[in-house]
Amino acid sequence: MTLRARDGVPIEALHEPCTAGPATTAIVVAHGFTGSVDRPAVRRAAGVLARRAGVVTFSFRGHGRSGGRSTVGDREVLDLVAAVEWARSLGYARVVTVGFSMGGSVVLRHAAMYGAHSAERAEKEAAHSAEKAEKHGGRMEARTDAVAAVSAPARWYYRGTAPMRRLHWVVSRPVGRLVGRYGFRTRIHPESWDPVPLSPVEAVPLIAPTPLLIVHGDRDPYFPLDHPRMLAAAATGGSAELWLEVGMGHAENAADEALLVRLADWLLGT
Repeated sequence: MTLRARDGVPIEALHEPCTAGPATTAIVVAHGFTGSVDRPAVRRAAGVLARRAGVVTFSFRGHGRSGGRSTVGDREVLDLVAAVEWARSLGYARVVTVGFSMGGSVVLRHAAMYGAHSAERAEKEAAHSAEKAEKHGGRMEARTDAVAAVSAPARWYYRGTAPMRRLHWVVSRPVGRLVGRYGFRTRIHPESWDPVPLSPVEAVPLIAPTPLLIVHGDRDPYFPLDHPRMLAAAATGGSAELWLEVGMGHAENAADEALLVRLADWLLGT
């Protein structure tokens, strides 16, 4: 399916029904930077999750066969909105989100913007007209019923590790963006954020009462453990659940089958 984000960008998406039979919950998977629907790690994750629920995967703008250019976590919230709305249109009673790395930051901001107590904020940020809101069911069609962020950053512009310094070079330099386009199949927007979007750690206090899970590996080469601890500490009333995974690296490439099964069980049990 080709979806249309609210700013007009076409987004490729794929729905996989639950392999165990009819399901009432859909899990929307938000991949990391340079990922896409057809990346092996995304397909593997979707296959495991589909044993327990319906699964919607999609490619963020600038990735895969989606249009536009990557804004590295800013406008990508609109891509997730389109995927969640599509999942609800398929008839699922519950729609939950799980994001990896950049996708983790996106699902956190999305949950803050489209949670139970964020109607006014979401309408200001996402609804372009009364007709559009009516057609898509407004904010309620875009909400998530639970959210899990895996290997997500807590704050923007982090350069404390060598992999993140390389990533910033790819994003911020013309030569780096060429490497991103031809080496990683990722088309990156050349303009800097203006304004700077709400950071993940600023978004977390706005998510409650939506259930929130933070997952991070203790061998993550991109973001050290102060990031997940900061995110969990920011949750209202200590409402976030934190899993620190021994021996795990970064994002969907490091999420093994056992972790994916536990993620699915958590998302279905909330």
